[in-house]
Amino acid sequence: MKAIGYKQNLPIEDVKSLQDIEIETPKATGRDILVEIKAISVNPVDYKVRSGRPVEGDDWKVIGWDAAGIVKEVGEKVTLFNAGDEVWYAGDLTRQGSYAEYQLVDERIVGKKPKSLSYAEAAALPLTTLTAWEMLFDRLQVANDDANKSILVIGAAGGVGSILVQLAKKLTKLTIIGTASRPETTAWLNELGAHTVINHRNKLSDEFKKHNLPQPEYVVSLNGTEQHIDEIIKLIKPQGRFGFIDDPSSLNVMPFKVKAVSTHIELMFTRSMFQTEDMIEQHYILNKVSELIDNGTIRTTLGENFGTINAENLRKAHAFMETGKAKGKIVLEGF
Repeated sequence: MKAIGYKQNLPIEDVKSLQDIEIETPKATGRDILVEIKAISVNPVDYKVRSGRPVEGDDWKVIGWDAAGIVKEVGEKVTLFNAGDEVWYAGDLTRQGSYAEYQLVDERIVGKKPKSLSYAEAAALPLTTLTAWEMLFDRLQVANDDANKSILVIGAAGGVGSILVQLAKKLTKLTIIGTASRPETTAWLNELGAHTVINHRNKLSDEFKKHNLPQPEYVVSLNGTEQHIDEIIKLIKPQGRFGFIDDPSSLNVMPFKVKAVSTHIELMFTRSMFQTEDMIEQHYILNKVSELIDNGTIRTTLGENFGTINAENLRKAHAFMETGKAKGKIVLEGF
C-alpha cells in the first residue's frame, strides 16, 4: 500500500523528512479494525514527532493522527463496527499512523463518521474534538449549569480552540473569552461563538481591563503557556481551574497555591497509550459529537485543503503548521 514515512528526524525543507513509500498492508486481528483512509488532517503532534522522535531500527515510521475512512476488515473480537462502516478517529501515538492507504486502529477509540460531512470535513475534527472535550469535561470538570462563570481560551483560533469554543458555547452556559492576534482569526472566533475576543500579543490583564472582563473561573492555554503564565496567575479567579495542552520547557505552578488553583494537563493519547479501563470513552465522545454535527449544533473546523495525500503536500502542510498561523485545520484527501 502507499504511505508517507520517514527514517530520520529532519527539517521539513529536506525532501527526506517525509517520503512516498510502499509498505505491506496490515491485517486486522483482535479488537482492531482495518480502515481504508479517505482523508486526514495535520496536527502539531505530527511535526513534533516527525522532527523529534527517532525511528527504532530500519523500518519506516508512518505518522498521522486524524483520519476518516471506511472499515474494510474487522478483527475477531470487534463488536462495534462492521465492514463498510464510515468512521473517524484520532489514532494511537504508539502505533503506525494515518499517512497511509490503510491503517489498523483499536475499535474503542473510533466513532461513526458524521453522515452530513464529507471525509475531508470529518477528518478535521477527531483529535482536536477529543482534546477539547476531555479538557472541558474530564479535566476541568465544567458543569452544564455553570451560569455566570467564564472561561479564557488562549490561542483559541487554532484546531483545538475552534472546537473547544463551539463545545463551550453549545453545551455550557459559560461566557467565552478567546484570544487571537489577527483580524481573520478574530473574525473566525466571533463566528464560532466567542463572546469576547482579546489580543494575546498584548498583556492579557490590560486586555481584560480594556474590555471590562471579570476574572475567569477557568483558563485553558492551548499554546504559549510559558509566555502567558504570569498573566494567567494574575487573572484567574481564586479556586479556579487551569488547563494546558502544549509543551512548556518548564512551568512553575507554585504561584497558583495562594489562589488554590487546580492545574490540569490534557493529552488525548493517554487512554490509548495506557489501555485505560475507560478507553472506550473516546468511542462514545466521537459518537456524541457526530450526532451534534448531524443535528447542526457543531460545525467542522476545516481551514484549508492541501490536496492529495502525498509527501510533497504533507511537507507543505507541516511547514505551514510550524509557522503557528493556521486557522482551523489543514486536511488532505485521497491517494
